[in-house]
Amino acid sequence: MPSFLIIGATGNTGVGVVNTLAKLLPTHKLFSSHRIIALTRDSNGSAAKQLAKIDKVEVIEKDWTYIETAWLREHDVERLFIASHNGITHFTDETLLLTRALAAGVKHLVRISTTRGNVSPTTEVFYGRNHWAIENLLEQPEFRDLHWTSLQPNGFTSIVVPGAVNWVKTYRETGKKEKLAILLDETAGVALVDPEEVGIIAGHILAATDTVHSHRKHVIVGPSNITGKDIVDAVEKHAGTSVDDIEYRDTSWTQYMPDIYPKYLLSSLALAPRSGYEGGSSIEQSPTSPEVLKLYTPQSSAADALENALSNIGK
Repeated sequence: MPSFLIIGATGNTGVGVVNTLAKLLPTHKLFSSHRIIALTRDSNGSAAKQLAKIDKVEVIEKDWTYIETAWLREHDVERLFIASHNGITHFTDETLLLTRALAAGVKHLVRISTTRGNVSPTTEVFYGRNHWAIENLLEQPEFRDLHWTSLQPNGFTSIVVPGAVNWVKTYRETGKKEKLAILLDETAGVALVDPEEVGIIAGHILAATDTVHSHRKHVIVGPSNITGKDIVDAVEKHAGTSVDDIEYRDTSWTQYMPDIYPKYLLSSLALAPRSGYEGGSSIEQSPTSPEVLKLYTPQSSAADALENALSNIGK
């Protein structure tokens, strides 16, 4: 049976892809008989078990970096979604999969890239160069038979939630006002996007029957901007007090990354938010691609995610 392969099906974008395809395929004029393979590294996890309950979804436990051409052919994979890691083997791992997808006759591949401002041959953000190189590899004539779409989403709405929630929790429990560290600039707006909505868009593209999205790079941003000051305002509202110690443009989170990245890459990683500090990741300077809006319009803003999380503290 021909299949859609969703790599990282239980991840922050993958769940949206699987759920979208599960709704679209049953009545699809071309793909109603296709199955959805939800690939995961842990088939016993709660997210995987939920996906396994969906009709025509088959959960398979496998490390995607070990997928070979024969495996793709054996599972009759016609369309494929991949949200790769951004580790030091990123370029090697993803391009190996792409060459095997080409050899296996995969018809369309949708991949997750990164914020448009970081996709460049000269960016100091190391994984941004990897994404640029991968997109350029796909643009070569040797890959003309593999239809592909590279999605360039802004940072995800979830990045504004943990610090704000922890601050309010600590204040309510102890009365202590800690420093509020915020990744964003105080006044430069960033149109953060809901990762599940990125998955919804990817699902619609995978199920498309025309070629308008083939060999294309699409920008995806949220419906509105959020600033560091907006986060402070939301925290003060829910805490019922002022925040007196604030650090904007905080990159201290990189100190927790040595177990994932070599230390020499941490300074490069810390530059990732820089594209937003001068407005380059705002809805005005980097709007969602028109082709995307014809499929689905992002609706969930970072302000929504923050308000929801702060409102549910203690519930």
